[in-house]
Amino acid sequence: MTNIQPDYAKPKACAKRQHKVTTKDLPLSCPMPNERLWDAHPRVYLPIQATGFIICPYCSTEYILTHE
Repeated sequence: MTNIQPDYAKPKACAKRQHKVTTKDLPLSCPMPNERLWDAHPRVYLPIQATGFIICPYCSTEYILTHE
């Protein structure tokens, strides 16, 4: 049996304004895969590798790449 979380139980998309991400989160998308999608903007992939920092053009959420 798989442990799939229903969409309504996931965190609201784009509610957290800053995320620290690691290379495990790449390719980076906003909203992130663990966030619900039904009330969010379209999923976009963000090229964070070059600078280590990026802001989503839709919701202004900031993403910081950490090397943990």
